[in-house]
Amino acid sequence: MTQPTDIRRVSGAQPDLRAVALTAADRGWPVFPLRPGDKRPAGHAEARCPGTGRCTGGHRTPEQRATTDRAAIERCWQAQPYNIGIATGPAALVVIDLDLPKDTDDTPPPEWAGLADGLDVFAALCERAGQRMPTETYTVRTGRGGVHLYFAAPAEKQLRGSAGRLGWKVDTRAWGGYVVAAGSSVHGRPYEIVHDAPPMPLPTWLCDLLTPPPAPKPVSATTLRSRIGRTERYAAAALNGELAKVDAAPSGSQNVTLYNAAYALGRLIAAGTLTEQDVTDHLTAAGLAKGLAPARVAATIRDGIRRGTTNAQDGGAA
Repeated sequence: MTQPTDIRRVSGAQPDLRAVALTAADRGWPVFPLRPGDKRPAGHAEARCPGTGRCTGGHRTPEQRATTDRAAIERCWQAQPYNIGIATGPAALVVIDLDLPKDTDDTPPPEWAGLADGLDVFAALCERAGQRMPTETYTVRTGRGGVHLYFAAPAEKQLRGSAGRLGWKVDTRAWGGYVVAAGSSVHGRPYEIVHDAPPMPLPTWLCDLLTPPPAPKPVSATTLRSRIGRTERYAAAALNGELAKVDAAPSGSQNVTLYNAAYALGRLIAAGTLTEQDVTDHLTAAGLAKGLAPARVAATIRDGIRRGTTNAQDGGAA
């Protein structure tokens, strides 16, 4: 195995970003350039893609451009002092991002009342799960003072990043995302390694929480109609039943329960038994009552209804 490149300092102050990028590559973590002093990817966005050069065959995302090729990294970081992005999916990493509030108005929802930041929430989440804090893994302090916990992704699953699925100020980076590598600085604030150890395997209980629930087996709208009979009574019972499930959902499972409710009721929307407006209004009230953020509630309900109605319609197709 190639030994990691030493991270050398330039003029005794700034790290040699080329060496930082090579060190990440030596660990097997594909990297790509971020704008100097920033966390945004260097290069053009997809909306402004010229369709030439590296994008001749179609726009190449940062995740697709990420590489461990030493010669390519040398050429890139000799051109400019780019910050370094690590493409977490191709690196087989899941990174838990424990963030800080952005300002005094950024306060926790009722579920996490009294907790100060993502680290507090993650500690509480571990305690609720009866698990110890997995702190013996590769750990980075972010420029704002948050924490990145690096874990080896499970080989049998392809997890995607999430925002708030685990709790307030607790995000994850996996497939479809990236993290700023230690050694980079954003707006003059450095990302620093605070525990240099191999990433430990993602704990099973965390993997389970980050695994999307399987979609229920599709049922056609025609089949639903044939089962319903007295539609108004059935619709009211179905709606009340799903609302009761959301109301009874334990901490940590509210969002998944809300999604499943939206999915189930979406099939009734497709059957013409319920209206989307009624379902959305009732589920929104139930989600907000559980302390979920309004934007998260809206997205969860929208996604669940969309998938439920689509599967109901597709279930009767030849």
